[in-house]
Amino acid sequence: MTPPDLLIWLQERSALAVLSPEILNAIAQVVEEQVIPANHSLVLEDTPPEALYIVKQGHLESDRTSQTNTVWASSLLPGAVINLQELLLEQPAQRTITTITECHLWVVPAAQFRQIVAQYPEISQVVSRQLAQELAQMSSALTYEQERSTALRPYLVTKVKRGIVGTSRYAVRLRQQIREAANDRKSVLIFGEPGLEKDNIATLIHFSSPQRREPIIKVNCGILQTSGADLFGRASGKQGLLEWLGEGTLILNNIQELPQELVPKIAHLLETGTYIPVSRAGESPAQPRPSKVRILMVAEKTQPTIGRCVGHTIKVPPLRVRKTDIKALVEYYISLYSQSKGNAKPKITLEALRRLQSYDFPGNVKELQSLLERAIVQSDGAAELTEEIFWSAQTKKKQFRVNLLNLYPGLRRFLRSPWWPDRINYGFTLWFFALVVVLLFVGPQRRAENFALNMFWAWWWPLVLLGFPFVGRLWCAVCPFMIYGEVTQKLSLWLWPRQLKHWPRESAEKWGGWFLFGLFTLIFLWEELWNLEDTAYLSSCLLLLITAGAMIFSAIFERRFWCRYLCPIGGMNGLFAKLSMIELRAQQGTCSAECTTYQCYKGGPQKGEGMETGGCPLYSHPAQLEDNRDCVLCMTCLKACPHRSVELNLRPPGIELWTTHVPRSYEVALLFLLFGAVFLHRLPELLVSLGLNLDLTQFWLHLGLSLLALIVPAVFVLLVYGSMQLFHWLGNYIEEAKSKIQNPKPRPFVELAYGYLPLVLGGNLAHFLRLGLGEAGRIVPVTLATFGFSGDGMPVVVAHPAVTAFLQGATLIFSVVLTVILTQKIARQPLRLLLPQHLGAVVLAVSIWMIVVGK
Repeated sequence: MTPPDLLIWLQERSALAVLSPEILNAIAQVVEEQVIPANHSLVLEDTPPEALYIVKQGHLESDRTSQTNTVWASSLLPGAVINLQELLLEQPAQRTITTITECHLWVVPAAQFRQIVAQYPEISQVVSRQLAQELAQMSSALTYEQERSTALRPYLVTKVKRGIVGTSRYAVRLRQQIREAANDRKSVLIFGEPGLEKDNIATLIHFSSPQRREPIIKVNCGILQTSGADLFGRASGKQGLLEWLGEGTLILNNIQELPQELVPKIAHLLETGTYIPVSRAGESPAQPRPSKVRILMVAEKTQPTIGRCVGHTIKVPPLRVRKTDIKALVEYYISLYSQSKGNAKPKITLEALRRLQSYDFPGNVKELQSLLERAIVQSDGAAELTEEIFWSAQTKKKQFRVNLLNLYPGLRRFLRSPWWPDRINYGFTLWFFALVVVLLFVGPQRRAENFALNMFWAWWWPLVLLGFPFVGRLWCAVCPFMIYGEVTQKLSLWLWPRQLKHWPRESAEKWGGWFLFGLFTLIFLWEELWNLEDTAYLSSCLLLLITAGAMIFSAIFERRFWCRYLCPIGGMNGLFAKLSMIELRAQQGTCSAECTTYQCYKGGPQKGEGMETGGCPLYSHPAQLEDNRDCVLCMTCLKACPHRSVELNLRPPGIELWTTHVPRSYEVALLFLLFGAVFLHRLPELLVSLGLNLDLTQFWLHLGLSLLALIVPAVFVLLVYGSMQLFHWLGNYIEEAKSKIQNPKPRPFVELAYGYLPLVLGGNLAHFLRLGLGEAGRIVPVTLATFGFSGDGMPVVVAHPAVTAFLQGATLIFSVVLTVILTQKIARQPLRLLLPQHLGAVVLAVSIWMIVVGK
């Protein structure tokens, strides 16, 4: 480039254009062009300047470093002049200048430039005037920044508390949403439950964006003026936060607390990017002003009016669905607190971690943090944080529960051993049941002479009824019906390899309960009309009928389809098991956080301490169980679980009936069928108490009376419920006339009906106590009589009739009390509103007393 061309370039494209053409021509005569490679340090701060540099082409970066940080970073583009001030004032270089790309520079050596300055004093004068102007501008800018800092300081957010901790799919998705929101300047609505640190997520978005150097403030919407003056400023001149922020970020915290007067103004700002300053009364309305502020809003739920105007919406998942992240969060918060206090980091035991994972944390991560900090303080420097320290981390579902497997490790070992239940089933029950069936067929036909008939009616029935409140559906784990069903299933697959059918769940859930209800009805009628209690071969036919059902359906469907949906004994057991004081459940937090194979449900090979199993025979997941109906306590899940998640809990009897229970109409029908069975079993005594002398040897009369006895309790209870509805209507009519508050409506019948469950169990137990206390103790002479020997002189243990009557009466009284308590728990209504049902329960108990205990 020739000197004249260089002169024109300096006048048009450089910062030296303020100088006269004569001076520029003198500079053009001495310049030299140099090419500097990228990433080269052209000037080092605090060193004498070597030359005057004029950037012709390329990109450089200038900054000044101190011992702690880097400040004044700026870019230099073509036309910039380097070292002009330093050469005029004879100062060392103020900044370090580095080439970002390959640069072409015009260079004037320092000695030659000083000669030009000496020859032309005008250079110093012009530069001095320019420096004075820059100083004035800097002073004005500094004053503005001081005022801006004063206005923004109360709301300023200086740093991010933390990133997103965890590796769950929820945490990964949340990080992705933050990155997407940080890539543009659109407004963002962040909503979720309390305690999720949503404001920290808003801060993360700002500091991840290209505008991270701009200020960010957080304003609580609950303290904003209804006029909006603190946000929008006033037309008279007072600036608002939006104007002070410039291109910064505004976090509107708790947007749900925003005054209603400001909602349309904020929506307008989000839609148009403009706002109108507030005018006082009498002032002319101000003109709309543009705003470059980015707005991030934090709320506990979506806001319909504002939500339609935002560019991004982020729903923060609660901690209860991020169980996988709890372990990482626990480690993070323990490290954070220990470092802040200068203490050694304690470890958390596996049992304590599982307890935290089983808790739902309504206060989310803030509650978890405070819980951990309190636990560290209470541990008093211990090396481990154990389970008992986290005393408040317990869900309502876990209240009043004691895990017997932790309390008695020997019980865990037994239930996980081959003895339970396989060795018991295949080593004893399998052949003993066959012996019972044979003896019922070929042995004596009267109960007083047949060991098997005595075992069935005088031993099994009283013991299984007595066991429901204590061990629930435990009998089903050793039930012979399904043992033969499993044998049939295995043999059929061996002889005819095939894929067994999947369960028709929808149809089974809809009709299975009614099928077993109908089958149980026929069994009761058969039992009464043909006197099964004292006819051995017919009792054997009953057992074989149920066994045949189990075998047939086991050959068709996988696992225990009959046991879950169709077995009448299983239906009764599942109903009464709701009253049990034990339950099998699993820690939902541990299952959702650690389990990926679902071996307790699906089955699978050995994994860790989990054994190889075929999965739950009833297709129930222990973490999803809401009542005892669908668990037979076979402990397959306990054996399969590699995470020790399964629990065998001691609990308040029947607690599920007023907490997690789902009523079902077919269960209610079965309940009243079992209630009617008490009256059916005592049909002769019932006729005597009513003063009726009817001949039960007539089949059709006997059948009609039997059906009537079965439906008596259901009809009576429906009448009682109808009276409750009538009293409710009359009461509300009277209260409405008096302009008083109306009474609550009675609960649905299918819910209140479960309140009778203790009385149904107590009535059946009272009936079979006669056989249990009067005949079970004759088992030795009866056994001898079965095989043709005389039982004279053999020991007999029977209760006195007065003792039997006392225990029957005590059972009925206790059952009535429990029925009243349970009804109150289920209904959660005043006692006076439920008084008809309580009186109805008393009437039913008295009627059972009259026919079972006697007058």
